[in-house]
Amino acid sequence: MDYAKESLRLHGEWRGKIEIAVRVPVQTKEELALAYTPGVAQPCLEIQKDVDRSYDLTRRWNLCLVATDGSAVLGLGDIGPEAGMPVMEGKCALFKAFGGVDAFPLCIRSHDADEIVETIYRISGSFGGVNLEDISAPRCFEIERKLKERCDVPIFHDDQHGTAVITLAGLTNALKLTGRTLPEARVVINGAGAAAIAIAKLLIGAGARDVTLCDRTGVLHRGREQGMNWIKAEMAEVTNPAGIRGTLADAMRGADVFIGVSAPGAVTQDMVRSMAKDPILFACANPTPEIFPDEALSAGAKVVATGRSDLPNQINNVLAFPGIFRGAFDVRARDINEEMKMAAANALADLVDEASLRPDFIIPNAMDSRVVHAVSRAVAEAARKSGAARL
Repeated sequence: MDYAKESLRLHGEWRGKIEIAVRVPVQTKEELALAYTPGVAQPCLEIQKDVDRSYDLTRRWNLCLVATDGSAVLGLGDIGPEAGMPVMEGKCALFKAFGGVDAFPLCIRSHDADEIVETIYRISGSFGGVNLEDISAPRCFEIERKLKERCDVPIFHDDQHGTAVITLAGLTNALKLTGRTLPEARVVINGAGAAAIAIAKLLIGAGARDVTLCDRTGVLHRGREQGMNWIKAEMAEVTNPAGIRGTLADAMRGADVFIGVSAPGAVTQDMVRSMAKDPILFACANPTPEIFPDEALSAGAKVVATGRSDLPNQINNVLAFPGIFRGAFDVRARDINEEMKMAAANALADLVDEASLRPDFIIPNAMDSRVVHAVSRAVAEAARKSGAARL
């Protein structure tokens, strides 16, 4: 199938992937008086007295804002907020279909971090949580941090944390197949944008001791000046313990794990051969990975994952964000913290039992109906234990 051609045709037919649905009857005078004026005044007054009643008396408890500035849409780059709308609508559809979460798209005409923060903050009282989407680095880190400081609802940047959760889940199981543990493994990540940095942080939080980041310029290391920004400098202080310098090929020599969230064709078979025995490769550039699985496997790889749905071991964010928000909303969480992300990753990994675990099956399929329930339960429990829950 020509997906581009067929998708464009269907989008013309659909004229939008989501719509507003009315949950209450408004067909009679009495029904209208209860749903709207004069009866609606009473819930308004209750919320005025206690703003938290907005969760009980409106749909806020289950409503997520999906916000973008259109600056990093899929692999298309800065295409603008209106052009990002089909993706945001799609995200909202996935929230509902996989997590039962209502979601509303907001495409903001600004690249100014403070303007974006102010826009989202001003309307955050209408929502139970905010999912940031397709905002370019390094602004996405600043926007997320400032919103977390100002808002009393969960702020989650899926490009960062959703990808990191799935990666940790898959890597947990891949390491079992190679007899390694995360603290023992030497991990190389190609890319130093939103996803790569979040993956590095979550892996370190989960116990990884040797993580090295690379970008177009080469290996991130202390003292590097070319191509750096504040977040890369920050990561250079906590990664690359061996002080490696040079190219991606230099970093991969002897490494146990490669994780790519970068560019097509970035890895060669010779680079795979230079890695440790039975290496693990997550080549997640989309739609063309850093190296295709057949090439990596023939060069000695033990486990290969990609971002593609037509290949085994898909690193797909739909495995994470619907269940994470479902769990956060169920306990009215103030935040989606590290404990909750770690719980989501562990829950996903546990869905692949030892009997099912094999090199071409390290993570559940996106259509596995167990996923959202397992992830939401684990996230809700972690929220309660960590103090993020309000219920």
